[in-house]
Amino acid sequence: MSKDIKKIVLAYSGGLDTSVILCWLKETYDCPVVAYAADLGQGEELAGIKEKAINTGADEVVIEDLKEEFVRDYVFPAMRANAVYESSYLLGTSLARPLIAKGQVETARKTGSNAVSHGATGKGNDQVRFELAYMAMEPGLKIIAPWRIWDFKGREDLISYALSKNIKVPVTKKRPYSSDRNLLHISFEGGILEDTWAEPPEDMFVLSVSPENSPDRATYVEIDFREGNPVAIDGVPMSPASILAHLNELGGKNGIGREDMVENRYVGMKSRGVYETPGGTILRKAHIAMETITLDREVMHIRDGLIPRYAEMIYYGYWFSPEREMLQKLIDEAQKVVNGTVRVKLYKGNCIVTGRKSETSLYHPDFATFEGDEVYNQKDAGGFIRLSGLRLKIARMLDKKF
Repeated sequence: MSKDIKKIVLAYSGGLDTSVILCWLKETYDCPVVAYAADLGQGEELAGIKEKAINTGADEVVIEDLKEEFVRDYVFPAMRANAVYESSYLLGTSLARPLIAKGQVETARKTGSNAVSHGATGKGNDQVRFELAYMAMEPGLKIIAPWRIWDFKGREDLISYALSKNIKVPVTKKRPYSSDRNLLHISFEGGILEDTWAEPPEDMFVLSVSPENSPDRATYVEIDFREGNPVAIDGVPMSPASILAHLNELGGKNGIGREDMVENRYVGMKSRGVYETPGGTILRKAHIAMETITLDREVMHIRDGLIPRYAEMIYYGYWFSPEREMLQKLIDEAQKVVNGTVRVKLYKGNCIVTGRKSETSLYHPDFATFEGDEVYNQKDAGGFIRLSGLRLKIARMLDKKF
């Protein structure tokens, strides 16, 4: 089987798993390996990654800056849907994987590779996300999932192997945290976090301070929306990636966006994850507020009923599926009227909406006021209530056999 593998594109992060995988692929398949790294906002984690990949055995290294594409074409569509998985997770990793896979497939086409590989374990969601994306875009590519076929049992085995190959890795046996970072979030799992009763250590967090250590004075920020997308902060137009980066900074300083949850993985087990999503938390709260004055009631309620299903599609790895694309079109059609400005107050881990305004607002004080009856005849409510309650009245009458 290994003879069928001519050239491999590996999704490479420079971390423990993919560093070991790069070396292992070279030993196992004896063919060229292209290390593919997508810059989705990992920051300093990408420092020296090209040199590290080459020193670990990569024949070619491809690094792509995909930050704008990531936020514009993946994060913002999910934000337009207010997507959240199991009421807590804003899908930071789930949204990144299909874009990385897309980059791998395109790199495979350019470099003449006939195989792709990833560092996802056989217990996690990412293996599904990567491989469904590969299959959706280039069915003929061979897929290599090392965690499902090699003899290593866990990360301690990988650390030992890495040390034997003189591969520098960012984790140790003392602190075996697994993390994933991009512009939307950073996630943590493993180590002490596998004990669901243990509080995450404060020195683990990267993007945010604790609410206790955040400023005693609130920060106000205004976000402009156009067709459901944020386009400016405090009146200053910004690119999608710049908006998210700016809100990450503001939110992080104010202790916003931490989430500690036990989630249901697609493969059938529960897993604890700790997330920092400061900018995404602010954007979702502001977007929901913008919709409250611009979306029709029934449109909003139908869309809201679809949020769990939409988020589940992304979490399970079906970004490139026809059902996700269909729902996206429906959601985006509804977003055409979501225009205006939302003001939020950031304080001690809280994101509080303090104002919203829009030229396409459906809210008018004349209709909602308790003063006067010029636009609303309160007497009409009597008949409305009687008709609304008719079925309840009939059911009770029949139950009592009147």
